[in-house]
Amino acid sequence: MSSPTAPLPGTPKPKSPSPAEAVLRRLEWTVLKRLDGLLHGDYRTLFRGHGLDFADLREYQYHDDVRHIDWNVTARLDTPYVREFTEDREVGAWFLVDASPSVDFGSGSQQKRQVASEFVGAVAQLLSRHGNRVGALVWGAALDAVIPARGGRRHVLHLLQKLLARPALDAAPATDLSAFLRAALNLLPRRSLVFVVSDFISTPGWQRPLAQLARRHEVVAVRLSDPLERDLPDLGLVALQDAESGEQIVVDTHDRAFRRRYAEAAARREAALLEAYAQAGVDVLELATDDDLALALLRFAELRKLRRRLNTAASSGAVLPAHLAPQASP
Repeated sequence: MSSPTAPLPGTPKPKSPSPAEAVLRRLEWTVLKRLDGLLHGDYRTLFRGHGLDFADLREYQYHDDVRHIDWNVTARLDTPYVREFTEDREVGAWFLVDASPSVDFGSGSQQKRQVASEFVGAVAQLLSRHGNRVGALVWGAALDAVIPARGGRRHVLHLLQKLLARPALDAAPATDLSAFLRAALNLLPRRSLVFVVSDFISTPGWQRPLAQLARRHEVVAVRLSDPLERDLPDLGLVALQDAESGEQIVVDTHDRAFRRRYAEAAARREAALLEAYAQAGVDVLELATDDDLALALLRFAELRKLRRRLNTAASSGAVLPAHLAPQASP
């Protein structure tokens, strides 16, 4: 049996992959390969995101979307006319990434920051390999980085490296997500697929800019969370620190009444977030630090397929079951 051949003197050692390359390779095997099998390559099931280009005008027909009525032509001809659009096959996607101090938290093996980076890397590669362009806006205490939308694997690696290399922020003023969303409104002129990747721990007031963003773009709210933010286990005396302000308090988690109040406050916040997303008209992908990313994306794809089927059925005049029919707002 021959012994392994020693490398020749002066032969350069193979370069080890960069952190971004290592993460992307892992995501390609553990997330994208699984999604390809589960979605049968139909990534459009997951993200519609097609732009619409004006094609023609025709007379309004029953069940047409009234939002497509061309009111100028309708007034001139005294007959309702609607605009017809063709699908733009290219998806321009932007990731609005919250890198504020509160995302540097995780009660297990992962922080919310790592979950955000892996989500961006996986979805950017999924879109980019189908010829689409991806870009990112990153917000820490302010708008820290604008990564222009480009295509290709090298660009995905560049984007991922920017996120992975960001240092954690010290305690800073409370995150102003509304300022981030308003900045995005000014920076993204063309209709795009927009992912708002955040834990939505922010000063109040971000709901309206989110709704304005959703009127111009197809928006998905990617909500980062950790199980400890919903439920406190019995750990005795614990020092808790506000990631945004740095303020610390000591709480007795052995106190059942305290744990109950904590869970009730968390439930109220969950309900308020869900209401805000619904009012803004955005889809929501929940990503916890203990989630399997591939399964979370698959669940999200199934929910979007169901929503589209329901919207199609409603627009065609079909009677939906009571528990699936849209509820009238009070």
